[in-house]
Amino acid sequence: MEPITARHWLALAAPKAAPAVATSTVLILGRIWNANGAEHSTGNAALMVVLAAGAATAGAFASAGRSGDSVIAGTAFASSGALALAGVAGYADGMSLPLLLWAVATAVAYGLAARYWRTDRRESVAHERHTTERREQHAHVERVEALRAGAQIEVARSGAAYAEQLATALITRATLPGFDPAQLAKVGLPELPTIDTTKEH
Repeated sequence: MEPITARHWLALAAPKAAPAVATSTVLILGRIWNANGAEHSTGNAALMVVLAAGAATAGAFASAGRSGDSVIAGTAFASSGALALAGVAGYADGMSLPLLLWAVATAVAYGLAARYWRTDRRESVAHERHTTERREQHAHVERVEALRAGAQIEVARSGAAYAEQLATALITRATLPGFDPAQLAKVGLPELPTIDTTKEH
């Protein structure tokens, strides 16, 4: 039987908090960048626009066609969104627009993560169901084999008991007073086969 392990509440909560932690980290880094000279810097803003556009383009190419890789595409689009959020947080002079973009980015991140969580949950449930069915099937086979082995043992015991009773009857008959095998043969009665009662030690 497989051991049942209880996961710590931090291990269960960490995946749920990951999108908010990621977007909050980008926002904080953007505001630190803002305080260190990125505010109203056209060059820095242009750089972030180019990087965000490049990441989005890479995601579009990665997701195109039948052989598109969804993991690479998702990573590229997430990077594009993070770069855009960091660029706005670094360029803007107030907190209203960065906070608005942070809220939008967090909502989008949770929307994408929820889809992945549903898929992962379905796969986990299907795996657990398959494992349970396989375990029940193996348990049924074991029960059938145990019953079959028990029946064979009982048959063997019955045969041994019959052989022992027959041997005891033959020995008892041979020790009866007045027992004469020749008389049995003379009257036409079949003679029971004699057995060797000596045992090897």
